[in-house]
Amino acid sequence: MGMVKNWLHGMAEGLRTFTRGGKRPETSRRPRIGLALGGGFARGIAHIGVLRALIEAKIPIDCIVGTSVGALIAAAYATGVPLEKMQRRAAATRFADFGKWRLSRMGFASNERLERYLYQISLFTRFEQTKVPLAIAATDLGSGEAVYFTDGEIGPALRASCAYPGLFLPVEHQGRILVDGFLAAAVPVDALKRLGADFVIAVWLESAAKGEQPDNVVEVISRSFAIMQRNADDRWRRRADVVIEPQVAHFAWDDFRQTPQLIAAGEAATRAAVPQIRAALAPLERLPAARTVYP
Repeated sequence: MGMVKNWLHGMAEGLRTFTRGGKRPETSRRPRIGLALGGGFARGIAHIGVLRALIEAKIPIDCIVGTSVGALIAAAYATGVPLEKMQRRAAATRFADFGKWRLSRMGFASNERLERYLYQISLFTRFEQTKVPLAIAATDLGSGEAVYFTDGEIGPALRASCAYPGLFLPVEHQGRILVDGFLAAAVPVDALKRLGADFVIAVWLESAAKGEQPDNVVEVISRSFAIMQRNADDRWRRRADVVIEPQVAHFAWDDFRQTPQLIAAGEAATRAAVPQIRAALAPLERLPAARTVYP
């Protein structure tokens, strides 16, 4: 009898609410936050500082995407590699750890070693094993379009995303000829929408300080693409809710020994952006039911 009585009481309350023009309480959830990481060779170590500062501020990362070195940091984070381990590995990194000089008509070096580089610090090798949904951006050299990888082996997608044109050989994967993702997706915010993000945080790394002269072929290529990027369409900025820009342009492309300073730059820029992130998140406190993570 007690259960029936309670049920009838609940029905009556619901009817009274309806007749007064009220609405049932809506199920609310916090916004799904996505992080998009750009490229920049060793300057990408600043992404570790960005992650650290977001974690300290208790801003969750529900999905993560990356281009070039941003793809490497994103893959490491998504597969559960601790930030301290990333930092130690970054500080010890040298070109030979991920590249091998191999002069050909298509480039100066191969980045085949990059797969082993990731697997030395991560226990997982497939997108399906990640703790956080992950996407990696590369550029299809035939169509000129961005390609986003979300399943299968992480290693080949990572190599493609990091195949810097003119330096590394293009990567053949899944029937495509692929190069660095920054050409078509400098900061791959579009991939976050495919992973179901409601709120997008983008990280942009300026790749060359103005006025400084290059002193090697890698710097010539890097600065040439940096100039192109400055004058290119930056619609990705308009699709991001917040853009974090660590001050790393004065670091060299291979400044791995400056790991603590690069991480500090990422931390400083992110801490400065935290109030903006919180303010932008505030109106999104009540959202409809979560969307599907993968397309």
